[in-house]
Amino acid sequence: MIELVLGGNKSGKSDFGLELLRAAPKPWTLVATGKSRDLAFREQIRVHRLDREPDIAVREADTDLAGALRDLSPVGGGVLVDSLDFWMFALSGLDAAAGKARREELLAALSSWQGGKLVLVSTEMGLGPLAFDGTVRAFARDLGQLNREIASISSSVYLVVAGLAQKLK
Repeated sequence: MIELVLGGNKSGKSDFGLELLRAAPKPWTLVATGKSRDLAFREQIRVHRLDREPDIAVREADTDLAGALRDLSPVGGGVLVDSLDFWMFALSGLDAAAGKARREELLAALSSWQGGKLVLVSTEMGLGPLAFDGTVRAFARDLGQLNREIASISSSVYLVVAGLAQKLK
């Protein structure tokens, strides 16, 4: 079962993703995709760690999210990926062909998912004003397309706004 959780920045999507993870049988694994590149983000990661139960294993995926999911599929239990947008940021450090290959690998891994509950968290960027910068617009388009593709293969899709989750699918 794949569940997609979408929301804006600081909307409560990660907290809701954790609630969905806690509803799955153990073992629980958090696949972290964000890397702390500045002091404020380091603090955000630290707070997330303090809020998490100690029995949630953490695995860092970097750009090989598909590989991490293939490894975790036979384990069962629950897996939370937080978040697809930070994974997309990591892909921006690759050349275009390698980034496209990583996206295709992820979609293939999701399409063949045989594990327990898989919760994917991602930012929904399409609700705000159009970005002035072309690079940001391209990122928003790419992330929006990825969200659409994953939503189409997900059992459930949620939108979280102001800490309130609405089931879309």
